Amino acid sequence: MKYFFDTEFNEDGKTIDLISIGIVAEDGREYYAISTEFDPRRVNKWVEENVLPFLPPRPEYINFSDPSIPPSLKEQSLQWKSRQQIAWDIAAFVGHDGSSKPEFWAYYADYDWVVFCQLFGTMGDLPHGFPMYCRDVKQECDRLGNPRLPEQGKGEHHALNDAKWNQLAYNFLSTYSVSTS
Repeated sequence: MKYFFDTEFNEDGKTIDLISIGIVAEDGREYYAISTEFDPRRVNKWVEENVLPFLPPRPEYINFSDPSIPPSLKEQSLQWKSRQQIAWDIAAFVGHDGSSKPEFWAYYADYDWVVFCQLFGTMGDLPHGFPMYCRDVKQECDRLGNPRLPEQGKGEHHALNDAKWNQLAYNFLSTYSVSTS
């Protein structure tokens, strides 16, 4: 099963700190979570301007008994989770009994893969059956001569929207590869 994912993160040249992760499974299932453990006061300017404004409020800032707060906003606030909970959720979402071999795909995947693996500890701590590498949509695009990928549209720099686009780009490249063979 293929899993297309994206992360939003803050990095300072030494540390890559998860902000959010979105995953789309080949069968249509989706997962999205925001880490409660990053410090929004320590993010770089780009993250401050392009990622933070699109995150829902943390659940501790929502009055769940207030009927004037839209149910969708209450639901979105529950996407904030500890890194450990995110790791458990991903293991359950993908399955980790070793019977299937998940294939992970991201776009410009290097940092995304590092922050993904760090959710579980070291790379050696990945769940049973998870590969120790990620496939890169951008590298596949380069291999095929850099065809123009579909436009991403609105919602860029939201991890789940970007994961959906990664799947779209992969599907485009798969069709492109067949048509040029």
